[in-house]
Amino acid sequence: DGYCPRGAMREIMELMHRSHMGVDQHYENITKQCSRTALADGWGGSMVATEISDILFGTPSPVSIEVNMGVLKEDEVNIIVHGHEPNLFESMLVSANEPSLVEAAQKAGAKGINLVGMCCSGAEMLVRHGIPHAGNFMSTETILVTGAVDAMTVDVQCIKQGLAKVAECYGTPLLTTNPRCHIEGAQHIEFNEHHPSACTDEIVIKAISRFKNRTSEIEIPKIKNIGVHGFSHEYINYMLGGTFRGSYTPLNDNIINGRIRGVAGVVGCTNPRVKQDWVHVELVKELIKNDVLVLQTGCSQIALAKAGLTTPEAAILAGPGLHEVCETVGMPPVLGIGSCVDNSRILIAASAMVKEGGLGHSLADLPVAGAAPEWMSEKAICIGQYFVASGVFTVFGVTFPIIEETKFHKLLFEGLEEQGLGKWGFTPDPYEMARMMIAHIDKKRKELGIDKARDRVLMDMADRREMEAKYQQA
Repeated sequence: DGYCPRGAMREIMELMHRSHMGVDQHYENITKQCSRTALADGWGGSMVATEISDILFGTPSPVSIEVNMGVLKEDEVNIIVHGHEPNLFESMLVSANEPSLVEAAQKAGAKGINLVGMCCSGAEMLVRHGIPHAGNFMSTETILVTGAVDAMTVDVQCIKQGLAKVAECYGTPLLTTNPRCHIEGAQHIEFNEHHPSACTDEIVIKAISRFKNRTSEIEIPKIKNIGVHGFSHEYINYMLGGTFRGSYTPLNDNIINGRIRGVAGVVGCTNPRVKQDWVHVELVKELIKNDVLVLQTGCSQIALAKAGLTTPEAAILAGPGLHEVCETVGMPPVLGIGSCVDNSRILIAASAMVKEGGLGHSLADLPVAGAAPEWMSEKAICIGQYFVASGVFTVFGVTFPIIEETKFHKLLFEGLEEQGLGKWGFTPDPYEMARMMIAHIDKKRKELGIDKARDRVLMDMADRREMEAKYQQA
């Protein structure tokens, strides 16, 4: 009978009631409500947020961007924007280009104002405006130690409490802007959507003042990498088929003929419990080496950009089939899509693959898999569950909040798939994670009957018309 969410707030309120003492006491029943709530997030809240952001600020298309701490400039006013809400950053972009504020920065001795992103709000801006990105979650304290940051402004989510103390040590103003997010030791400047420049202009002024009175020794790492990001569903459709014949057919055809083994979403956080970025990078290297096309969001894509894997030149590291496709299309083997909320773009892309035909009738039939190899935020659990409930095998790393060999563990790791959904997987080892994902992709290829190589046939127009007629009859 499936799981159908009825609206985000209703599902959240019902789940809160069910989890109250003495209410829902059956693990299968409460898991159903968890799935409804997660689906309301992925196909509701996240997807709506992505679409509205595209309407307001523009749909992303590929842009070459600079990443890593080398994007800071010693002779400019450096402002870091860190968080998850694009409206603050969009207003910061306007303020940073305001002629009177640029002039004020120059009078203070700076060559200009250097606006730099971090975490997911940085990811939003790099795919829309090509704003340089200084690093993911694990770099947010380190960037302050350079002494070159003249202001760090934050909104919500993934903001370390320790930032306030580190910022104080280096004389950098840490500025909170959201009424839901106050941090002890930080200054608060409320961001009002109706009068955005009142907040963002003040932030720029504070940064200029700090530049003028810099006391910390400046030490900026010289490392700067290039990435190509901004592969929205709309652009992928155009990239594969052109302006008039936009289509996922070339992707599906290359999965069916075996050049592309399958598709993997590698997303999510970086985690202080493991070596920074290592699990993400090693996992993705293994996947593309085995002809698996990788889609990325959030902090994970920044890890891969720093490793040089989000440029077309990285196709040399891919298997022969994926390498051929990447060279033909001119795309990287790793496609950076956007911020964490843009995981909904992966759902849309997967739906388009099903709709195009030839790869089953639901997301659960597709040769795809997902992973959050270094998750640390609780929202990652919800994101993972909405992919599982949509039919996608999803693997988490580092740790997993469950007791093994229980009925609940068996439900999540086996039972949900038996119901026609996806299932969970867990391993902290990136190589084992890749093996699990590739094994699942191969299993789905076998179920679809596309696990054996097929002869390449040159078709004339008569053959194509006959094939089209059979397709329409079916």
